[in-house]
Amino acid sequence: MTYWLVSNPNAGDKRCDREFWLDHLAKAGIRNPRCCSFEDTSWVEELEAGDVLMVAGGDGSANLGARLCLKTGATLAILPSGTANDFARNLDLPESPEMLCQLIAEGARLRVDVADFGKGIFLNVAHVGIGTLPAREARRSEKRLFGRFSYGVNLLRRVNARRGFRARIHCDKGVITGRWLSVAVANGGFFGGGNEIPETSVNNGCLSVVAVKPRPLIQLLATFVLVQLGRQSPRRSSTFMHLKARRCVIETGKPKTVTADGELIGKTPLEVASRPASLMVIGRRIVATGSRNSAAHTS
Repeated sequence: MTYWLVSNPNAGDKRCDREFWLDHLAKAGIRNPRCCSFEDTSWVEELEAGDVLMVAGGDGSANLGARLCLKTGATLAILPSGTANDFARNLDLPESPEMLCQLIAEGARLRVDVADFGKGIFLNVAHVGIGTLPAREARRSEKRLFGRFSYGVNLLRRVNARRGFRARIHCDKGVITGRWLSVAVANGGFFGGGNEIPETSVNNGCLSVVAVKPRPLIQLLATFVLVQLGRQSPRRSSTFMHLKARRCVIETGKPKTVTADGELIGKTPLEVASRPASLMVIGRRIVATGSRNSAAHTS
């Protein structure tokens, strides 16, 4: 078994760089891992099943690492170093770098789902509509100043300017047509730096589809706060709809930009399918979002 380390030099505030993680990994007994880069992929052919690919970066870096692990059978280990680090939240990883590196050395493994959109995969959430704005417009200076709150800053700037778009959402149990401010397809339980998608986990074998209707800003904020505080989807809502599906298709009248894991991935139509238990990762347990009394469950 070989340990590989890929570090994104531009992730987060740049404090958790390659040397930072090399030091903590060495203290945990993982000395001299093979250091490489996503820009030079000549090493990828040497990655094998059973190897551990350690990725220091944000959700975009985790996505790149997951693609390689799916192809090779290697295990993905996340060293959270980005702005949001939402995928890491699903794995209940220790906040302490020392404890995290020790967990990697111990080799605790879990299997998680990924979302397949044909041209690639995503780990967290794909957005159509206003949810794409943080990825499209967030400036690096704002990310450094506001951190994970930069996503909300950009969303609030533009929410009043959006009248929504018409879309048809095809899911396992039927078709829903309407005018939406945003449609999100989630594989994991978190977005935007720790905001929860209710009643979701990264190993439940299905997708969460959340569609938000155009509403006045105060109503949107009130609904968001209620969902986050209550940690569950309201049974009735005039603001948003929450569906579960193994596969979904989103069609829009005109092509709309789609983002996933903070990156641009193309235009609608968007077709997504869950690939259950397809990715091996290092983690303690899978976090299941939901009511305050819901427990995280192991894989």
